[in-house]
Amino acid sequence: MSEQGKRTGRVTIPTNLDIVPETIEVLKRWGADAIRDCDGTEFPEALTKVGAKIYSTYYTTRKDNEWAKANSDEVQQCYIMTGFYTATEETLSIPLMKGISDELMQVNTRDDITRWWEVVDRSTGEVVSVDRWSYDEATGCVVIANPDKFHEYTVSFLAYLIWDPVHMYNAVTNDWKDFEHQITFDVRQPKTHKYSMERLRKFCEDHPYVNVIRYTTFFHQFTLMFDELKRERFVDWYGYSASVSPYILEQFEKEVGYKFRPEYIIDQGYYNNQYRVPSKEFKDFQAFQRREVAALAKEMVDITHECGKEAMMFLGDHWIGTEPFMEEFKTIGLDAVVGSVGNGSTLRLISDIEGVGYTEGRFLPYFFPDTFHEGGDPVKEAKENWVTARRAILRKPIDRIGYGGYLKLALDFPEFIEYVESVCDEFRELYDNAKGTTPYCVKKVAVLNSWGKIRKWGCHMVHHALYQKQNYSYAGIIETLSGAPFDVQFISFDDIEKDPSILKDIDVIINVGDADTAHTGGAIWENAAISAAIREFVYNGGGFIGVGEPSGHQFQGHFLQLANVLGVEKETGFTLNYDKYNWEEHPDHFILEDITKPVDFGEGKKSIFAYENTEILVQREKEVQMAVNSFGKGRAVYISGLPYSFENSRILYRSILWSANSEADLHKWFSSNFNIEVHAFVKNGKYCVVNNTYEPQDTIVYRGDGSSFELHMDANEIKWYEI
Repeated sequence: MSEQGKRTGRVTIPTNLDIVPETIEVLKRWGADAIRDCDGTEFPEALTKVGAKIYSTYYTTRKDNEWAKANSDEVQQCYIMTGFYTATEETLSIPLMKGISDELMQVNTRDDITRWWEVVDRSTGEVVSVDRWSYDEATGCVVIANPDKFHEYTVSFLAYLIWDPVHMYNAVTNDWKDFEHQITFDVRQPKTHKYSMERLRKFCEDHPYVNVIRYTTFFHQFTLMFDELKRERFVDWYGYSASVSPYILEQFEKEVGYKFRPEYIIDQGYYNNQYRVPSKEFKDFQAFQRREVAALAKEMVDITHECGKEAMMFLGDHWIGTEPFMEEFKTIGLDAVVGSVGNGSTLRLISDIEGVGYTEGRFLPYFFPDTFHEGGDPVKEAKENWVTARRAILRKPIDRIGYGGYLKLALDFPEFIEYVESVCDEFRELYDNAKGTTPYCVKKVAVLNSWGKIRKWGCHMVHHALYQKQNYSYAGIIETLSGAPFDVQFISFDDIEKDPSILKDIDVIINVGDADTAHTGGAIWENAAISAAIREFVYNGGGFIGVGEPSGHQFQGHFLQLANVLGVEKETGFTLNYDKYNWEEHPDHFILEDITKPVDFGEGKKSIFAYENTEILVQREKEVQMAVNSFGKGRAVYISGLPYSFENSRILYRSILWSANSEADLHKWFSSNFNIEVHAFVKNGKYCVVNNTYEPQDTIVYRGDGSSFELHMDANEIKWYEI
């Protein structure tokens, strides 16, 4: 494309006081139309006159230490659970802050500890009476008198967040020196609530040049704890542990009509994270928080609009209570949402948000010294990030892209600046072709877990979509689906219990994860209404794909509760007495026709065996890795694990078609080479062919009518065609 005909816009870049000319140069090269500040930077006055839209990061809960110090009773709080301590003497002393940075948190003794703290005998699960323990402030220990010998105990207690965790993260990551720790205050509480609204109005008045207030965020930090060495100790991107205070909890008690317990957050010795099957009380607490936070966030958005500015929310940091797929979110009235794009899943987490004017993705890598340093390779990370995100953009595009961090660091890598220039150009091309149309979807697929639409695309994620060895299958399935030609829905077990008829509109159900987690359902499978509804769905012709330990929960003679549907079961020792004779492989199956090497099942699962009439596709050392089974008119596929790769994406694609009895739909908008994908926008009369690798590729491209042609593609190339 000529320089004259070059598309511009839809790109946001960061800046700082000492790089004004450089910012202007990057603005031109990348075709950016918006400039933003970042944590620890100041916006240069000179850039207010360059014609670009100006974003200002606004911190609703920090960057006002004067207020926080003067109102220490309204500093934000967090529930902490100590480690497990075994009673071996007549008394047991439990140190509260061991393993927690005392720069980050401070024990709250201001409020009634006998009401808000909880000492639990973890050997029995019983709460220890308040007359059996006391707090020794001098040692920082809870002392239990006459504990039961060799029982384990924990203490759940409230602590003040005396250093905002995100500010701490940024400070540690960037090795900041000589700065003041920013204290996080609680906008939910009366004095700070009133002050915060006045503070926002003043900020708007003092920054007339700002077009967009980028809120970071409303109002509670996801759970992020650091240890004494300032290492991340515990991270839960969906954690509600830091959205508490006696003021808030008393409101909750009035609304629900029962007493709050720390155990609703600290669940059986675990933090109540996204892997735990949520209890009724925890779901009640989440719903309460969402309603309250949404109402308060709307106050700020209304003020923003009164001041003639747009309101944008950052999807992350202090976002607990503003999770975007709940009905309450739409009531806030936000103009935009921006989030960090780590892969296709995180992109869909942003682009699928409804109820806002536009969405923006902040691409990786951050311009931070952990990547932008001598010997670093930011181009490599940027390429990986773009290729994975691009698949998802073609299914559901975000409206804008951008970068975060410190532009000065990126300027030392001219090849990175050049590569991002090409990314910006390509994004605008994709957007112009894909926005506003519905891409071709071959089937409707529902991911079934405990969360459903509340946490679609992201209920497995750590911030930035960090890889976890034990979570590779869920991440792999969701990543595959983020850029695949399926209408993807997320449904919960509650949805099915409430209305089983929702399954009639679905072609294939996917249940993936480890047993007894929120992802597979755990004890929910003891509810016969749910298991029967899913069996009926498959029996009548539906498809079911189970990955890992689907429906895994020991109950009434099964470990996999849908064993008869899947045709496989896990040997836990309870059926060792039964001989097992079905070990014959059928490698020529439809699902495996495109494989080029032994299937990568990742960690896989041990001790899976097949029932007599099940067709095994892959077994290794008499452990089933993949199998298929017919159940009534329907079909089921079992896979032991499926990390994300282009080859595994093809396996899942074929598994969905086979389970839906739709093998005939394979050669429609399809590439014979799994490294290349075809995305059709039938209503727009266009389709594109995308090389997802940085190597040249050859393929046969199949159109929607089954006709085909051969195609050679350059590295990372995308070709557009008219239908």
